[in-house]
Amino acid sequence: MNHQKLQNESHQTFLWFRDAAERGNAYAQFNLGLMYKKGSGVERDDASAVHWLRLAANQGLAFAQNHLGAMYYHGKGVERCDVEAARWFRRAADQGDASAQQNLGHMFRQGRGMESDPERALSWYYRAAEQGMAGAQNQLGECYLHGIGAAVNYPLAMAWFRKAALQGEAAAQLNLGLMYQRGQGVDASASQALYWFRKAAAAGERGAQRELGIAYAEGLGVRLDLRRACAWLQRAAEHGDREAQFRLATMFVNGRAHLSPERGEALAVEWYTRAAQGGHMGAQYNLANMYAHGRGVERDPARAFDWYRRAAEQGAPNAQFNLGVIYANGQGVEKDEARAAYWYRLAAEQGDASAQNNLGVMYASGQGVAQDDKMAVYWYEQAAEQGHALAQYNLGGMYGSGLGVARDPVRAYMWMLLAAEGGDSAANVNKAIVARRLSPAEIGWALDLQHKWQLSHRDVLARR
Repeated sequence: MNHQKLQNESHQTFLWFRDAAERGNAYAQFNLGLMYKKGSGVERDDASAVHWLRLAANQGLAFAQNHLGAMYYHGKGVERCDVEAARWFRRAADQGDASAQQNLGHMFRQGRGMESDPERALSWYYRAAEQGMAGAQNQLGECYLHGIGAAVNYPLAMAWFRKAALQGEAAAQLNLGLMYQRGQGVDASASQALYWFRKAAAAGERGAQRELGIAYAEGLGVRLDLRRACAWLQRAAEHGDREAQFRLATMFVNGRAHLSPERGEALAVEWYTRAAQGGHMGAQYNLANMYAHGRGVERDPARAFDWYRRAAEQGAPNAQFNLGVIYANGQGVEKDEARAAYWYRLAAEQGDASAQNNLGVMYASGQGVAQDDKMAVYWYEQAAEQGHALAQYNLGGMYGSGLGVARDPVRAYMWMLLAAEGGDSAANVNKAIVARRLSPAEIGWALDLQHKWQLSHRDVLARR
């Protein structure tokens, strides 16, 4: 009964606004446009909404101008047009409409409908923020946080985030929590970070839900609680947060969700797939591994290759390395040493030690690249300095034979000792053979060099 009464009242309101709008009343035209836009008292009709909003906007009504700009921005009821959106936002903003000022700030920041101008974006955000517009206050905080249109200023960023957060702006609450988490302009405080994350998460802010999930998963400021971690990560994941989807899948695959291994892997594939399809690089790589090894899904080298390629094209060095291996060995694709070298190089230039070693091997043998012992030594050395045992062994071989570098039996032995200690079986077998060719003094020098290297590379050895 009450619902029917409300419908009747809403329709009567529509009829009243329509009558006044047809007689040229700008406020009635605006309200009629909103009713068509929302489907309130009448069937939703974006084209009719644009018609009535335009009539009110042409009479100078700022509210209508801002809403009309939004229709052009989103392409609802009219062909999407950033230039027209910006024009109407500006007309309303010039009249002091705070929402339009914020929207115009977005246009300048994004370079939509006009050239990107961070300083003017900041200016419009400031005008809206000064009127108490929480969304603009948050955007202004982001400008100061990231140095958009102004120098980075953590105190100002925090001040604007706090103003918006106290109005209940969930995005600002998340940003404020992140500043406390990272210690940006304030002493790091896990408790303060969690306070703001909880407020934002309760309001449905998926980024805050993700951060709460991570906190519970890793025991950051709270007691480790894997059930709560999964619950919060799942909320964020279901709202489309790609990082939450990735984290949730990783918990499942690592057996941290109290599920059977089979169920955990199956769910991991599901969530990695959602994150990977959304462009998450880590998820693409991990999903490729799942298909490559048949974990949680039937083994499928073609799909594995496709996901490795997508991650590699986004710059993931581990995926680039795997593509190099696939092309070098012809695993499911035609063997192509030049392509292998290409992908190894991309990964090697990002510091991937295995790729650096393999690229060194290709230069040493002339596979996929012109043979070049000096380049082989260069890449072996890059990997060896990172503690890569096989590269250390290979580099030792180059010093021992004098290929690409001056022959130095002492340094050759030093690298072989390091390789053997790092677990390389060939180095462990051959070090005694090499030692027989050296004098006791040379062996002592090599041991001294080994000790000095280990002292200067403690951080590298700790990661082994």
